[in-house]
Amino acid sequence: MSIVDPEPLGPDSLMWKHFGDWRGLMLALWAGSMQNMHPQLGAGVEQHSRFFEERWQRLFRSLYPIGGVVYDGPRAAETARQVRGYHDTIKGVDRHGRRYHALDPDTYFWAHSTFMVMPIIVNEYLGTPFTEAQKEQLYAEGIQWYRLYGVSMRPVPPDWQSFRRYWDHMCAEVLEDNKATRDVLDISGITRPPLLRRLPEPLWRLLRIPIARGFVWFTVGLYPEVVRQRLGYRWSARDERALRILGRIVGAVWKFVPFRLRYHPRARAGWLRERGRPVGPVETPARNLPPVERRSDPKHYSPSV
Repeated sequence: MSIVDPEPLGPDSLMWKHFGDWRGLMLALWAGSMQNMHPQLGAGVEQHSRFFEERWQRLFRSLYPIGGVVYDGPRAAETARQVRGYHDTIKGVDRHGRRYHALDPDTYFWAHSTFMVMPIIVNEYLGTPFTEAQKEQLYAEGIQWYRLYGVSMRPVPPDWQSFRRYWDHMCAEVLEDNKATRDVLDISGITRPPLLRRLPEPLWRLLRIPIARGFVWFTVGLYPEVVRQRLGYRWSARDERALRILGRIVGAVWKFVPFRLRYHPRARAGWLRERGRPVGPVETPARNLPPVERRSDPKHYSPSV
């Protein structure tokens, strides 16, 4: 690692213990929609992304490089530069005439901030809530993680309390209802997830209806109230009770999941390395790669496998 590279996170950090947790996958709709509500980020998705043509593949392959910036140890700074590089050419003008670039510091930090908040939300609803001191620690670790990207630190609040004000401001004053957000939330026609690929298609079309509605309902429950209102959703006390009961069930079951099964492969590789069992770089399986004709596009993570 170059002496100018920031220090990567390690297994003593709360972020290591929680970010690569598979429960975070339940927040995929939340993270995607919250990110896309940022005007510049949403414009970039609308004009440059083909995410909606391969939703599952894009989701699962993205977990590898993003997780690698947390879990790659000596290689984390290199992984961060790769992730930043995928954003170099994403720029343009949105439908309102506003210029955007994916590497604009305000845009890039907003996307990162949703990742920093995810472990807090996962543990608030699906586990044991963090204390304020733990949230402060997580936020400090999130800043340490962000430094690895080499992007301007200008928009980064200095501490957890400042970040809470930033988050509230973004939700109330900056985020917007746009096409990219609505597209993320529309999973009515989503294909079978990898775990159900052997399920007959006619049966999936029947199951998809309640599953899609359930995931959108779950996502709406995680939004700040001001975001729910902006998107036109209603959330009752009954909804909140049901969400909390569901969360307690997930949290109770999770306690019995073996440690080795709790983490994404890139995170699991990091844990193994730190425990003295070195493993090579863990990249996404071939089934998650972009279509062949797009694998040379610099916007895509597409390792040779």
